[in-house]
Amino acid sequence: MDFLKLLSSRHSVRDFLPDAVPPEVLSEILEAGRIAPSSQNRQPWRYIVFRNRERIRELAQKTGLIGLSNFFIKEAPLVIIACAEMKKNLRVNKQDYYLVDTAISFHQMILCAHSHGLGTCWMAAFSQKTLAKYLEIPKSWRIVALSPFGYPKGEKKLYTKALSFFGGGGERLALEDIVIYKD
Repeated sequence: MDFLKLLSSRHSVRDFLPDAVPPEVLSEILEAGRIAPSSQNRQPWRYIVFRNRERIRELAQKTGLIGLSNFFIKEAPLVIIACAEMKKNLRVNKQDYYLVDTAISFHQMILCAHSHGLGTCWMAAFSQKTLAKYLEIPKSWRIVALSPFGYPKGEKKLYTKALSFFGGGGERLALEDIVIYKD
């Protein structure tokens, strides 16, 4: 697939078929995240992978009050949680780069998944404190995002349509609205 077509055809998916993600595809997705660039090659990302249906259903209930809208992840065959090891953070110009680095890595994973026909949904609605406690992660880790991964169902449920509508799933800004040339 052409790269721009891959980018423009990716969208958030919240309805999944029960089919498991093949191990070789999961390995490729994780490798796509591993080889991402990072500030001074610090590679702060850490990933937690859920493949067990019961554990995923439990996870859906452990994202805290803010994460109540996440219940749709219980139907996904795979969930990956993107974390950052803060000891690997680089701070430049009063900005922490763990978020940038981990986002680049996770996005590469999401694009790799899309290239295999998998749907994903980048999620930030969770309670850091509640989810970190459930996951029993080290105190030096921060949870950056999570995403379900799976083959999309053809038809969207009413809940999915509502989330897309209220979540701002509109048109992309035009290039002239986001680019300033200084020739």
